[in-house]
Amino acid sequence: MAPIRPPGRQPHRPAREDVSTIAAQPRPATGSSSTSSRRSEAARLAVLNAADDLLMEHGFEALTIEGIAAAAGVAKQTIYRWWKSKVDILFDNLVLDATPALAWPEAPSTPADLRAYVHRFAVFLGEEPAGRVLQALLGHAQLDARTAELLHTGFLDELRTRDVAHTRACLAVSADEAAVVLDTLLAPLYHRALVLRRPLDRAFVDALLDQHLKG
Repeated sequence: MAPIRPPGRQPHRPAREDVSTIAAQPRPATGSSSTSSRRSEAARLAVLNAADDLLMEHGFEALTIEGIAAAAGVAKQTIYRWWKSKVDILFDNLVLDATPALAWPEAPSTPADLRAYVHRFAVFLGEEPAGRVLQALLGHAQLDARTAELLHTGFLDELRTRDVAHTRACLAVSADEAAVVLDTLLAPLYHRALVLRRPLDRAFVDALLDQHLKG
């Protein structure tokens, strides 16, 4: 299945020092579409990084376009050329960062591959900035239909379809059985992170896997 990202998006985000290097390049005396494109990409990445940082520091409710613009060093008008709202910025962050973080082996085929994926998912949801973004969007989606639609049609539905298919390959079971197993393994992670607000430590994930998986 294709990586989980919108068409045209790059699968990996450049390091932040690379963004600074691009932004600091001297402007040529004559117009250059290549340099302009690189500067636009630097500004876009600065906005994405600033949104991540501010969400981690202040939370979803306190996150504003004005704050993101100030932290990224761009004008609000620049942000609104690319995104409609802070939800859209965070969604782009989620999709961009989830691609490498939630990757499977090219051809998963054993229960060990599924165990490794569940551990990666726990680290992603509980520790990584993009996991915090997912938590924030899931919470907001309970109150906002547009966010719910964007999250499901643009990310969660495709993620689940892929994960059910790989779970089926790992366990040699039917699609319905694979879906039940996947829900049984991932639902406690969401509950622990979103409801209990407790860490998804390795011991907890191992105990969960040992209880529901053989091999």
